[in-house]
Amino acid sequence: MLSSSPSAQVFAGATDLVPQIRGGYPTPDVLVDLKKIDQLVSLANDADKWTVGAATPTVRLTEDQAFSQEFPGLSEAAGLIGSDQIQSRSSLGGNLCNGSPAADSVPAMVVNGVRALVAGPKGSRVIDVADVVTGPGEISLASDEFIVEFEIDRMPTRTADAYLRMIPRTEMDIAVVGVGARIGLSDDGTIAEALVVLGAVAPTAVRVNGAEDALIGSTADDDTLAVVAAAASEACNPIDDKRGTIAYREQVAGVLAKRAVRIAMERAEQRNGDV
Repeated sequence: MLSSSPSAQVFAGATDLVPQIRGGYPTPDVLVDLKKIDQLVSLANDADKWTVGAATPTVRLTEDQAFSQEFPGLSEAAGLIGSDQIQSRSSLGGNLCNGSPAADSVPAMVVNGVRALVAGPKGSRVIDVADVVTGPGEISLASDEFIVEFEIDRMPTRTADAYLRMIPRTEMDIAVVGVGARIGLSDDGTIAEALVVLGAVAPTAVRVNGAEDALIGSTADDDTLAVVAAAASEACNPIDDKRGTIAYREQVAGVLAKRAVRIAMERAEQRNGDV
């Protein structure tokens, strides 16, 4: 939830802002902590949607049983943002608007069609989370705008999500590849809805249309999942760095895409009752 203004900066948790300042980034004249605004730290639901304050600590999502049962993939992604201590400050808004290609929550939010309520002096507007990040460290919000809250439509029955990532260490590292998946099933057990989104393999999160097209109408058998893996690898536009080569990231993307789809499908098969 960071603006680009050099004179004032709003923040949701400062878990990225403080290290950036210590690393030599310009220090704003004024820092505004948003966690004292009730709407920005809320978590609520009604018959149609969940509303998550943009500064709501991620620990509230992972510890909320109802939210985690309905959106296990998004809850899993939120639970991977830093350590236990960091999660008392980290938020979906901050993780998104930091603009990192490797942000764990972004693929998980995109597959669930999450929307952001953006506020500024000219009023408010609602945009898709997929349209917020435009490049590494770059977002589509104006310098005088910030995200107030996120809207997430209730998960239908026979539909579920999943999120997986690969990191070099066992904990507290940045994703080499992240994959969000969401699967919705027809009454006959075939896939009616499929979304697959990659993180950390391109400047922004990447939707894998080829994988989604292959999954629709299928039962995610081995042949279909092979197509999913190939499509995920093909959709990558990664870089070589000390954490992984281009070839490695492409291969891992395919493997994780298959696994995430399998997990989402298994969860969807278990969601037969009321949400």
